Amino acid sequence: MDALAGLRTEAQVNGLSTVIDLPRVRVSVIEGPDAGKHCDSDDEMLVRIGTRENNGLVLSDKSVSGYHVEIARTQAGWRLRDVGSTNGTFVSGMRVFDLVLRSGTVVSLGRTKLRLDALHDEPVRAALHPAGRFGDIVGQSVVMRRLFSRIAQVARASATVLITGETGTGKEAVTEALVQASLRASAPLVVIDCSALPQNLIESELFGHVKGAFTGAVSDYRGAFERADGGTIFLDEIGELPLDLQPKLLRVLERREVRRVGAERTRTIDVRVIAATNRVLSTEVNERRFRQDLYYRLSVVNIHIPPLRERREDIPLLIEHFYQRLADGHRGPTLLAITERLCDNDYTWPGNVRELRNAVERAFHVPDEDPFGAGGPSIPADAQKQSPIEVDLTVPFKTAKQKLVDAFEKEYLQAMLRATRGNISEAARRAQIDRMHLYKLITQHHLNQNE
Repeated sequence: MDALAGLRTEAQVNGLSTVIDLPRVRVSVIEGPDAGKHCDSDDEMLVRIGTRENNGLVLSDKSVSGYHVEIARTQAGWRLRDVGSTNGTFVSGMRVFDLVLRSGTVVSLGRTKLRLDALHDEPVRAALHPAGRFGDIVGQSVVMRRLFSRIAQVARASATVLITGETGTGKEAVTEALVQASLRASAPLVVIDCSALPQNLIESELFGHVKGAFTGAVSDYRGAFERADGGTIFLDEIGELPLDLQPKLLRVLERREVRRVGAERTRTIDVRVIAATNRVLSTEVNERRFRQDLYYRLSVVNIHIPPLRERREDIPLLIEHFYQRLADGHRGPTLLAITERLCDNDYTWPGNVRELRNAVERAFHVPDEDPFGAGGPSIPADAQKQSPIEVDLTVPFKTAKQKLVDAFEKEYLQAMLRATRGNISEAARRAQIDRMHLYKLITQHHLNQNE
C-alpha cells in the first residue's frame, strides 16, 4: 500500500490527481544550547538533524554528531533513524536506532532534547506527475508520481544530482529519464560503476592519462569526464569511491576541469554530473569513509527512489510492463496467471524492481519453477510446518536452550556482517543493538569484521 494513500488530492488529469497535500511535522528544540529553534518537514517529508550546515535542523551542541538522525515519512508513520551518531539517540531513556515516532515524542541527542509534533492543519502542497509513466519507469502510486514530478522539475537544470535508494530500485533508469528529459539528451552519457573498476585504474578511467604515465600506458587516453564533455556523466555506486580519489573528484566538480594522469595542463569540460548510491552517505561521512565536502558538492539536488514494498500497488503494473516485453513474439503463461502467482503473498521484495523483473522472466520462461527462487515465499505449506530444530532430550532444558541461542546468535551475526560488509556500526544499527554489545558478541563467538 502506498505510504501516502488516502491523503487529499486535487486537480485531476486523465483520472490522476496532480496536486497532493502532504503531512508535515515540526521538530523543536526544547532543551539544550539551541532551545527554541525548530524545523518543519518539507515536500520531501524529511528532516535531517546534526551539527553540519546542510542539515535541516542545524544544532550547535558539540555532543551531537555532524549527521545524527533523520526523520522521514514512511508507510508506518514518521520514522526516526540514527545515521551513525557517536553518542547515540535516546527515547524514554532507551537507546534507539530505528523507531516510528508518535506526535509529542521527546528525543534526546547529547545535551539536546527535541520534540516531534504533527502539524495536521498545516500540510505541504506538492505536485504530482499527471501520468503513471516517465521514460521507461512505470508507477501510478503517489510516491512514484511525486518522483516523476521531481525528475521533470530538475531534468532541464544543470545542477549535480545525487540519487539514493536500495539496490534494485532503478537508479540507472532514473538517470536515463533525467538525461532524456534534459537539454543534453542528444549529447554523450558516460556511465562509470565505481564499484566495478580495479582501484589502480579508477583515476585513469575517470580523468584519463598520457602516454608513459605508468606501466602499460602506451598511448594517450581520454577519461570518462572528457568523453562526457557536453553531456552527462553517471557515477554509479559513488559510495565505493576510494577515499584518496575523492579530493580529485571534488576538484573536478568545483572547477569543471580535469588533468590526465601524468599530464601538466588541465582541460576544461562541460559536464553534468549524476551520482547514485545505495549507501547512506551521511553515515559514511560520520564514519570518515566519505568526505564531507564531496558530499556537499554531490547533494545539490537529491532524488530518493522508494523501495518496492512502499508502493505495492504498482506491482501489477510493473508485471504487465515486464510481461509485454517478454510476450512479444513468444508464447508463455498468461499475464493473469503470472500476476496472480506473484501478487498472492506478502513477500517484501528485498531485491525491489530488479527482483520483480527477474521473477516475471522466470515465471514466463520456466513456469514450473518457483518464480521467487530459493528461499522465496512459495515454499510448500507442509515444508513450512516442519520444525528445523533438532531437540536433544539427553541434555537439560537450560543447556539445550543455550546451545540453540548460541547457534542462532552466531548465524545471525555472520549473516549481518556479510550483509554490511563488516561495517560494525551499520550492523549494530540494522540489528538495533548497541555497538559495544555487538563487539562483545562478535568476540564471544570468535567472529571478526571480515566474516
